Amino acid sequence: MGFARTCSVALVGVDGVVVEVQADLEPGIAAFTLVGLPDKSLTESRDRVRAAVVNSGAEWPQKKLTVGLSPASVPKAGSGFDLAIACAALGASERIDPRVLTDIVMIGELGLDGRVRPVRGVLPAVLAAADAGYEQVVVPECSAAEASLVPGVSVLGVRSLRQLIAVLTDEPVPEEHPDGERRPDPLAGLRMPGTGAATGMHGMGATQNDHGHDLADVVGQLSARTAVEVAAAGGHHLFLEGPPGAGKTMLAERLPAVLPPLSRGESLEVTAVHSVAGLLPPGKPLVDVAPYCAPHHSATMQALVGGGQGVARPGAVSLAHRGVLFLDETPEFSSHALDALRQPLESGHVVIARSAGVVRFPARFLMVLAANPCPCGRFSQRDTLCECPPSAIRRYQARLSGPLLDRVDLRVEVDRVTRSQLTERGARGESTETVADRVRGARERAAARLADTPWRTNSEVPGRELRNRWFAFPGAMDDAERSLERGVLTARGLDRVLRVAWTVADLAGHDRPDAGDVTLALQLRTGVPRGVPMAIGASS
Repeated sequence: MGFARTCSVALVGVDGVVVEVQADLEPGIAAFTLVGLPDKSLTESRDRVRAAVVNSGAEWPQKKLTVGLSPASVPKAGSGFDLAIACAALGASERIDPRVLTDIVMIGELGLDGRVRPVRGVLPAVLAAADAGYEQVVVPECSAAEASLVPGVSVLGVRSLRQLIAVLTDEPVPEEHPDGERRPDPLAGLRMPGTGAATGMHGMGATQNDHGHDLADVVGQLSARTAVEVAAAGGHHLFLEGPPGAGKTMLAERLPAVLPPLSRGESLEVTAVHSVAGLLPPGKPLVDVAPYCAPHHSATMQALVGGGQGVARPGAVSLAHRGVLFLDETPEFSSHALDALRQPLESGHVVIARSAGVVRFPARFLMVLAANPCPCGRFSQRDTLCECPPSAIRRYQARLSGPLLDRVDLRVEVDRVTRSQLTERGARGESTETVADRVRGARERAAARLADTPWRTNSEVPGRELRNRWFAFPGAMDDAERSLERGVLTARGLDRVLRVAWTVADLAGHDRPDAGDVTLALQLRTGVPRGVPMAIGASS
């Protein structure tokens, strides 16, 4: 009788659980039994592993083989256990010394020819292994750069099972030729239906100060540009309403480049989500800029917040974690899908309940909503171009629920671009680089003020803390409080006005909000003009 064990990792959302893979050989009729709550793809590993071992030049044991995945109560899914199962079986048959396998975590899928193929979620799996105290990890060679992002872990990237056997037995390591140019991309199979272009992921975000998406390209729209700057500086959600062709999508696409670069911890969070979703491009294992996700308005609730059949998958709100979620033509989205956004907007994460357990995905994003004022898009208080009946306008605008809009800090009307604005020469607005520098300074002021708190941006600070710990100038909140008494603002809305006022003060370089900062915040919150200038940069 032979026994061997090694380790692998089971992913539950973006969290990993280290699984001990145990192999036991007993005399009897040759059979291969796999126990421990495996799913269909994991059950099929019996045939993959047997073929990979034989085609790697090793002898498959002709005995009764039982492989157990412990803890047995945790559901296991995916093909990432293949490498660990194969090595445990070879350890039980004494082809590999069982003592060598005990403290190694192995992650990877096996092809029938013995090649080691990549799997999703390598980064969160290695993070879980490091947290559990393991220091040695074996992964596919093309995933070694991703696994090496975790400090304190020795990563071995292998191309084939044959190579791994040689390394573990101190034999000469055979040379494995890389896949030819005409072979399929080894990462292509990681992309799941419902990810990639379908979610509107544009190049994993925007590079900082990307001149291909410069704010200077936006003609006019001073109010909307100011709202974008405030949204980036404080992490505030934004609602842009205006006719087609006014520049709503242009503004949203340029917002990621205005956001500050991600910190190391934020980059690992974002990379872990994108690794689970299979969206990491070859040659770029770490996402270091704010992601941008723009799902189509036909997206289902599962596509937006996550879920789906079987193992829950991250949705658009998680793919936009620490970045921008842009919902163009927002009234065309399903009302159930939009209302499902309320919980992640408040908590910064998504909790998906299934019969097998509960999955939690991070979802702290900056949401940008864009909508036309009516079905034809030409309704305005200034002209009579719209031919929609009032009832149709009311129905169209009512598709956005009040509770959802109450969670949006900034509401701006994007005006129609005039001929003079479009043809005027030399009247370009501030560039992305200029605005990004100002946003970075505002973020630094907010971070210094919130240094001893669990919050990083003004949008995260609870209203009670703003009212009790950080005070505006005396009398600065009078207009906002009168709006609350008249029913223009809710209690949540008043807190959001105060948060926006702190962001405006940070952008303007003020120690705390004054009456002008609060009035501008109130104007941005309600969308009602109050006679204050919108150019924050002019006063900084």
